[in-house]
Amino acid sequence: MRRAQKKQAQDFAKLLAQAHDEIRKEIGKKNRAAAMDLLAQCQEGAVQLGNLIEKTEGEEAATIPLLESYCELAYRIYEEINGSVDEAINENRIYKKLRKALLQIENSIRNDIKVRLEVVFFPYKASMWDSLESVWMAANGDPDCDAYVVPIPYYDRNRDGSLGVYHYEGGSLPEYVPIVYYENYRLEERRPDIAYIHNPYDQGNYVTSVEPGFYSSEIKKYVDKLVYIPYYTTTGGMSEGQEQCMAYYYADYIVIQSAKYRKFFDSDLPDSKFLALGSPKFDRIIRMCASPGTPPEDWKKKMDGRKVCFYNTSINGMLGDTPRFLKKMAYIFRCFQGREDVCLMWRPHPLLESTFDSLRPEYRPLYDKLKKLFLEQDLGIYDETPDITETISYCDAYIGDSATSVTSLFGMAGKPLFIVNNSLDKAPGAEDWRGEIIRGFRTDGKDQWIITQGNKLYHAPGNDYHYRYYCDLSAYASGGYYSSTWEIGGKVYVCPANAQEILVVAGGRIERRVPLVRCVEQGGAFAGAWGIGQYLFLIPLRYPAIVRYDTEKDRVDYIRGYNDVFIQIVEEKRRVGGSCVWNGFLMLASPADNRILAIEASTGKAGLLTANVQNYEGCGGMIPETGGRDSEKDAGRMRGKDAAVAQYIWLLPFSGTTIVRWNPETGEAREYGDMPAGFQCRELPKRLETRERPFCQAMFREKEVIFSPYWGNMFLCLDRETGELREWKPFFPVLEKEKNEYFIFSCPGYFLPGAAGSWPERWFSGFDRKLYDINPDTGEYREVEIVFDEEELMAHADGFCEGSDWMQYACEENAFQTLEDFLDGNLKGASFDRERQLRAYEKIAANNDGTCGEKLHRFVCEKIRER
Repeated sequence: MRRAQKKQAQDFAKLLAQAHDEIRKEIGKKNRAAAMDLLAQCQEGAVQLGNLIEKTEGEEAATIPLLESYCELAYRIYEEINGSVDEAINENRIYKKLRKALLQIENSIRNDIKVRLEVVFFPYKASMWDSLESVWMAANGDPDCDAYVVPIPYYDRNRDGSLGVYHYEGGSLPEYVPIVYYENYRLEERRPDIAYIHNPYDQGNYVTSVEPGFYSSEIKKYVDKLVYIPYYTTTGGMSEGQEQCMAYYYADYIVIQSAKYRKFFDSDLPDSKFLALGSPKFDRIIRMCASPGTPPEDWKKKMDGRKVCFYNTSINGMLGDTPRFLKKMAYIFRCFQGREDVCLMWRPHPLLESTFDSLRPEYRPLYDKLKKLFLEQDLGIYDETPDITETISYCDAYIGDSATSVTSLFGMAGKPLFIVNNSLDKAPGAEDWRGEIIRGFRTDGKDQWIITQGNKLYHAPGNDYHYRYYCDLSAYASGGYYSSTWEIGGKVYVCPANAQEILVVAGGRIERRVPLVRCVEQGGAFAGAWGIGQYLFLIPLRYPAIVRYDTEKDRVDYIRGYNDVFIQIVEEKRRVGGSCVWNGFLMLASPADNRILAIEASTGKAGLLTANVQNYEGCGGMIPETGGRDSEKDAGRMRGKDAAVAQYIWLLPFSGTTIVRWNPETGEAREYGDMPAGFQCRELPKRLETRERPFCQAMFREKEVIFSPYWGNMFLCLDRETGELREWKPFFPVLEKEKNEYFIFSCPGYFLPGAAGSWPERWFSGFDRKLYDINPDTGEYREVEIVFDEEELMAHADGFCEGSDWMQYACEENAFQTLEDFLDGNLKGASFDRERQLRAYEKIAANNDGTCGEKLHRFVCEKIRER
């Protein structure tokens, strides 16, 4: 019997008890007719209750004979009242008889009638059924439950957001799953006890939409417990887009892989909503890979005797940089073409083509051309089956980017993951490792220490750019955990980017750690760091405070309440404004307006200033300059150096083209914004037209200031006297684009402080990773040798390893670890270790023994029955 039906039976028993009280009163008042009418109603109601119980529990239900006896008792009492004089009727005796019979019925309803819960599952994409299946198996096998699978339709959205092409995939679910057509399951009539969904977006998805009648807000109107199970799994992180989805606010429960993932969701949601039970997707992959089935015959012919590599083309990878994504596809196809030892199993994301149509329609023809090439040249197996888990069970390894939940399925299955870099579309040349290792230099010229090759620290003892390996900074091989080093008081401090601690290194090892309060689970805790005297300042990106560390007192302070000044969300992008050190102050500018935060290093006191500029669109870079120009020495730049003589700060625009020279002491601000003809900006590496980040750095001369481009298309020269801006032609090598895909950089390069003597300036060329001494007075330049021991670099290549908090174990493609080497079994670094991988993935999922579904079903049913 359904819970609502049992409640109906119990409520009716209560009505009978109330009727018995009324019968006793009416008999006491000598109102035999009223008492007899009530008895007749009781008898009729008992018959109806019996019919309900017989229909749901069968004729053998223990309550049926008790109801029959009750009807007989009610009839005898009716006859007794009808045939007796008033004085002969004892109302208390009649009441006790009725009450005794009713107690037996109530006890039988309570104890003999078992509640059957109705549990309904609403999948929409057949390929995502694995996120519900193990829960359905548990419910379907529960004798006290009735489980229904009701596939619901979905639509591609038109470009105007309206509902477009209709899809229904009920026929693509596994044959062993019985389904109910959605129009035949009426929520408002069935009112199920529990409903499971795996689509959290409701109307918030710009690509697709389920039938609006099955939005979570509608389902919740007719269901007791609504449970959302993510359609994805993760190797450790989650995108910010998953933080706030409509279904979270209507669901009674949200299933998460482990307790750590709670922090990725909206903090305003109650913790009681979250069930850290793992993922049904993991249940299925564990079960399927333990005993794989037989692949289709046409697949089997291509797979036999070959290593089968699953190639995943994800939506996030495609949207990140579509042209490079397509070039990468072509490269991977070429790598497999003609090989007899490997088989490529290509499985595009189920929504990839509809996402092309909605968000990248101009690239759909190129994608279709590659797809046609793959199919016509029979380069492998094209998998469009609805069941990804079954496909994974046939495969030996994963190839694809990291921005997909498929990686976690391979991780839990104990199969190798080779994570591709979508920017690389050919094998590396002899010197291309330099693009991987040399990522840039500091704008203050202090480059004895460099963090590269993941989280490895290299050192140039002579400060001559001749680097040797010093130590590993993390047990993780990648993840960008640390950003820069600072030498203060004879000690070397390593500042974090994605980590949440400061390191002190000495003697070729980590000497100690300075822990910070852990506040961030996503990547991107900090945007950078500055050293001012004895103090280190960490500039937050997602971390909720500016961190001030006193290296002499070993004290950490958190400066809160100002992040919204220099961190802004503009056009759905997180921006951090420019920053610099000025006369003992840390200055942090807004990327969207004219506000500037000033923090005195010695006290930690903060104050808010404004640059007196109208309609300013934010600052992307701050460059201090000395005030005097009377000597050759004063012609240099401050660029990060903490000097008492700094007078001005040059504010480079985040958006627009207005350059500002600002005096923080007087508030004086002078604007320069008349760009020469032909000036424009193009975002790198995509080269899309933009208004953002026109300039990168400045080189100060006595009568001029030279601005190097970030995304601008030319160097500019500012005449200090007239304020005129004109194009400046560099006399040193500046590439128009990166040397090749191994040398992708955010800008063409930037100026650095020069060495002593006849080379007052330096130029770092980002597009080929070369460093030049330059002399703007003579027009001379020379290359500065940057030296790494290539054999040493090779010896420290990681191979298969623990990557980061967001990629537990894999091998990542780079100049030292190529796709060809992976296919040939000739990778540098550690070989694949299945047991090591399984241990690593234990950290990201509860119930990784395949029991999430049954534990989830049991928990929700118990919560229902408690009520």
